[in-house]
Amino acid sequence: MHLIHTIFSAIKCRSVNSLTIRRPVFLLFLLAAAGFACLSLSACSLFFNQPAGRSIESAADKKALQAERVYHDAWQMLLEEYVDGSFNGQDWYRWKDHYKGRLKDEEDAYVAIQTMTASLNDIYTRFLKPRDMQEQTISIDSKLSGIGIQISMKDSKLVVVSIFEDTPAYKAGLMPKDIITKIDEHETSGMDVEDAADQIRGPKGSLVKLTLLRGDQTLVKNIARAEIKIHSVFTMPLDEADIGYIRLSSFISESEMAEMLDVVQKIKNKKALILDLRGNYGGLLSNAIEVADMFLEKGAIVQIVDRASKTQSFDAASGVLLPQPLVVLVDGGSASASEIVSGALKDHKRATLIGTQTFGKGLVQKIVPLYDGSGLNITISKYLTPNGTDINKKGIEPNIKVAYTQKDFFSGKDPQLEKAISFLKERYRI
Repeated sequence: MHLIHTIFSAIKCRSVNSLTIRRPVFLLFLLAAAGFACLSLSACSLFFNQPAGRSIESAADKKALQAERVYHDAWQMLLEEYVDGSFNGQDWYRWKDHYKGRLKDEEDAYVAIQTMTASLNDIYTRFLKPRDMQEQTISIDSKLSGIGIQISMKDSKLVVVSIFEDTPAYKAGLMPKDIITKIDEHETSGMDVEDAADQIRGPKGSLVKLTLLRGDQTLVKNIARAEIKIHSVFTMPLDEADIGYIRLSSFISESEMAEMLDVVQKIKNKKALILDLRGNYGGLLSNAIEVADMFLEKGAIVQIVDRASKTQSFDAASGVLLPQPLVVLVDGGSASASEIVSGALKDHKRATLIGTQTFGKGLVQKIVPLYDGSGLNITISKYLTPNGTDINKKGIEPNIKVAYTQKDFFSGKDPQLEKAISFLKERYRI
């Protein structure tokens, strides 16, 4: 929803099958979803074209050879795919044989790959151990045990990006932008996202203790883990019956467009609409394009810029499906695919954005597998809004700024939603 590349404590996903949509599904990831590409033949040839007479004399030799293969596969994938052709201003070939003869097993290779990817200074390009690759393929509909948050690294701090409704984290009052300083008694300083997610997950009913920094306030939360079921799309009745409400919790579900079409049938006759993208960390590029297309009659939705600075524009295709006056709710947890949708609707003056500044992730990733079951999450392009705005590390400013405080949360108030309703009523006389 990343893609921010984000990992949350209880949910992973798999790639989406093609639904009845108006353009091909592009398995490119903006947050935390899995899309698979074929391994490079040239990378494989590094190890299948061994000198004549070469034999594996021991288990140690075999482990070392496998470690070399994993490392060189990773190097080759980054050489071919990474968005920045300067590789953060370094000669990428210096890494090719950097560890030659020094890798004894796959754990050595994993450390070497992590060191190599760290040199790119890109938090979204990272190595995935086999365990993490397996979790990436778990369906969004699976029952998973955790607390229901999505986390990411920002400015070297472990940050809560979003909280899913009706989960232990939601009931405990966690909020986007909370900084997790401790998990149980373990400091998160120096901890990577995967290790943090592993420590937050656990058996149903067991407790995890989180120490949080919220502004100047330190909070300690003891949270019981539970089975987490995430629904991507839902609606609810509002007090103002003529206004329809759609909430998208993510863009990663394989059934998202089918769910959206079901909701459309329920709200299509409303006089105005509210699209709630708060806390939505992102997902598939294809889903973001399809959702934006429902509200736009024509024009660009997003521009994708590759490593060669070649730009591809994805445009609204089939006419507007939902033409009603529209408000989009956003906040600091609205990232990646959410920013594609909100940016497109704002640039075309199709919607009024209400809330707070979005997260600021304007990069596209895809995941490629390595032969041993591990993989790489690689930034392969960046995106611009229809007006050509690069929102990476900047976010999108709402048209109307409205805060949503901790006090509001605990008192059961939602000033952002209230403002959206009052705005639509006053502006459009609903």
